[in-house]
Order: sequence, then structure tokens, then C-alpha cells
Amino acid sequence: MTIQWFPGHMTRARRQIEDKLKLIDVVIELLDARIPLSSRNPMIDEILQGKPRMVLLNKHDLADPHITAEWVRYFADKGLKALPIDASTGSHVKDILPRAKELFADKIATQIRKGINPRAIRGLIVGIPNVGKSTLINQLAGKKIAATGDKPGITKGQQWIKVGTELDLLDTPGILWPKFEDQLVGYRLAVTGAIKEELLHVDEIAFFAMKYLIEHYPDALKERFGIDNLPTDLENPNEVLEVLEAVGRKRGAVVSGGRIDLDKASLIILRDLRAGKIGRISLEKPGQV
Repeated sequence: MTIQWFPGHMTRARRQIEDKLKLIDVVIELLDARIPLSSRNPMIDEILQGKPRMVLLNKHDLADPHITAEWVRYFADKGLKALPIDASTGSHVKDILPRAKELFADKIATQIRKGINPRAIRGLIVGIPNVGKSTLINQLAGKKIAATGDKPGITKGQQWIKVGTELDLLDTPGILWPKFEDQLVGYRLAVTGAIKEELLHVDEIAFFAMKYLIEHYPDALKERFGIDNLPTDLENPNEVLEVLEAVGRKRGAVVSGGRIDLDKASLIILRDLRAGKIGRISLEKPGQV
């Protein structure tokens, strides 16, 4: 399956970001902690033109903490400070402003030397759809300003949002890229909910997720779904399919004749995974992608 999604509003969003860059002091790049590289737009370096940047690994409460620590070291080696956060609960959100001040410190010092009262830092927040930008903005602002939802594509336009007196944030719609050169990237994005389900074959996405869980998180899979035996030959698609059907059978996704409704079983697996009910799962790690 080829996964592609690049609506016209994403092209407009890129153009709008490029137009506003001259006003921006600091870029806040929001990534999904479960798939930091797959959720990172490969066009972002080109778009941002070397602006000072911090990386936020959102939804870290859903990700494998040991692998998240590896990602923090990975980004540090690239010269980027990465901060694991959870925008939905506010975990570590208070650390964002001090990080922004660090990135803008030289300009603040210059303003003070010239006798100028430092103005609010202008930050640009960027990220793919459904990564949690609006939820983060509401946490930073301390009130509901940006529309939120559990589906991609909620934010449609740009807006400036004041975060106290020290930070002004420019929110932007999420931008995916025109084509996934590596189809694994598309699958990972689909598993975590960054692409609308209506555009996907959910059984293929769930099959990908199930194969990954069997290989990397077998105990969590067994515990969540009460499955005793998992296949050892992951190259045999029928064995992986049997586990998917076993989940459907246990969760009531059975239709006439005792057949399993694969779409229903697939949605059960994907929604449990996205909600963290299977455990803290990371779908990629440094060196694996």
C-alpha cells in the first residue's frame, strides 16, 4: 500500500510559514516521541532556514522511556536540545519557556546592553497533523485557545497566541510531506494516527503494528489481549494474521459464520495502541530507521 496525503491547505501552510519566518526568533518543533524521525517533516530544515530551534518529544507518556532517552541523546549529537513532554497533562511544559530563553539569550543580552526592554520572544510552533500542537498551546496559555481533537487536520490557519508576557506563539496547521520515500514512515504515521483513517486500509496498518508488537513488545501484547502463544516466524503473514484474528475473537469482532471482522479487530488494536493501553510503545529507535 502506498500512503500519500498532501491536501492543498498544507501547501498554503508551508508558504505562510516561509512568509512569517522573518518575524520569528525561535522555532519549536513538536515531534511524536513514539516516532521522532517518522514524525519529522524532512522539508523542515529547508523551510526554517537555520532558525534557532528546540525539539519537543510529545506524548512521551505513551513511548518507551528507555528509547525516548536514546532519542534525547540522538538529537543532542545533532546539536539540538530535545525535551520529552506530554502536552495533554502538562508534563514538563513549564520547561519550554526557559529553553526558549536560552536559545534567544544573546539577542536579549544585546537588547539590554542597548537599553531596550526585551520584548516577548516570538516562537513558531511546527509539527505534523495530530502531534498535539493545539493541546500544547492551550497548556502554555493556561486556557483553551486553539481547537483540539483526536483526528489530524484540526488547525486550518495561522494565529498568534500570547503566552504570558514573555512568549508569543505562532500556531500553524500541521504539514505532511508530498510523498513518503520510505513506506515504513507512512505505516508508522498511520499507526499513531497522523493520517486520517478514511484514507487507509486499516487491516494493513494493524497488520504492520501487530508484527512490530510481536517482535518488540511480546509480553505487553500477551498481557493486554490474553494471548498465550505468539508466532516465531514473522515472515509468514498467516501467523501474524492469526494473532490479529485471535484479538478479534476475544474482543467480539465476530460476524456470521464465525468469521472475524478484520476491520473491527484492526481498529481495536490501533486504538488500544494509540491510547497506551498495550503499554508504553515506541515504534522506532535510533539506528533502526
